[in-house]
Amino acid sequence: MDKERIKGTAKQVGGTVKEQFGKLTGNTSLEAEGKIEKAEGTLRKTFGKTKDALRKG
Repeated sequence: MDKERIKGTAKQVGGTVKEQFGKLTGNTSLEAEGKIEKAEGTLRKTFGKTKDALRKG
């Protein structure tokens, strides 16, 4: 498993936590940051999956 997949998953989880905390506290800025982090995590995971697929070949 590629390291990017692990980093991506961690980023997604962190983004989800930030987003939910932002929603609970009414902090729209924090909520937006969480959504951005989730998207970044998704991209990293996809990149890692692609790298894995290319290695298997």
